[in-house]
Amino acid sequence: MKNALIMLTAAVFALAGLSAPVARADDNNLIIATATTGGTYYPVGVAISTLVNIKLAGSHKVMATAINSAGSGENVQMLKNSECDMAILQALSGLNAYNGTGAYEGKSIQHFRAMTMLWEDVEHYVILNKHAKTGTVSDLHNMGGTFSIGKRGSGTEESGRTILGALGIDPEADMTLEYLGYTPSAQAMMDGRISGANIPGGPPVAAITKLYARMGAEKVTVLNFSDDQLAAIRQNYPIWNRFVIKANTYTGQDADINTISQPNFLAGRPDLPDDRVYLIIKTIYENLPFLRNIHKATRAMSLEKAITGLPVPLHPGAEKYYREVGIVK
Repeated sequence: MKNALIMLTAAVFALAGLSAPVARADDNNLIIATATTGGTYYPVGVAISTLVNIKLAGSHKVMATAINSAGSGENVQMLKNSECDMAILQALSGLNAYNGTGAYEGKSIQHFRAMTMLWEDVEHYVILNKHAKTGTVSDLHNMGGTFSIGKRGSGTEESGRTILGALGIDPEADMTLEYLGYTPSAQAMMDGRISGANIPGGPPVAAITKLYARMGAEKVTVLNFSDDQLAAIRQNYPIWNRFVIKANTYTGQDADINTISQPNFLAGRPDLPDDRVYLIIKTIYENLPFLRNIHKATRAMSLEKAITGLPVPLHPGAEKYYREVGIVK
């Protein structure tokens, strides 16, 4: 059984990388937009789609496929254009898009509803040790090196610019920017082409694991956030909270990393049928051990946290399930 599960998961990972047709609300073949393959969104999306296919394909003719994307920014547009049925979004991207703030100033997009909180998106600002003077994100001020802030239009870029701006760090003036995905960012650091990168995700993030394994803690550092820095960010963006990456999460990381995090959530189009959303959420929470066996980030999921920090209204189908189990009154 275990070998069969591994083979099935591998097959779904392979299929998820393929391009998908435009989704329609009456389809039973659901598309889940994620992000680049080196982060956490993609494997968690694949885990959810695998679970849906195992539990719902036979009994309810509902199937799902996870596809990679540029991240939250593109996912919001894909939901709007009905190019996907569900998507994983950062809280910041969802909040700004829905309210017409930040990158969406004056152009609100409300073509999505919240289904569940998934895990906390933990900030990993990783730099070469030659640039690490204090060990906190203040080392990015006047860093001068080349820094990957995430793919253009991604939630990674949006959150990176938001955090740095709140701390008085000007990405355009304090560093030379590159716009790379997670795995290319890690590879560029290993090749000596860039000095650092913004790689948020649920620990352990594959790209960060690769960096520590290949370069070692003597060459790379994930920066800390001081309490004052967190307070400065929370003044305008209270979605971020303290998160401690425990020692030994990454090879050679012998001390805790005091960083920050924001929630990620699963969103669905408003016209996605209520009964389908209900089935998916019910299936997720009745099978959490399955998800946890596929990716460690889902270990943060629990029914008690399902609606914590959601920045937009619940989808009616999800709300129905949460009322049944007493999470929503």
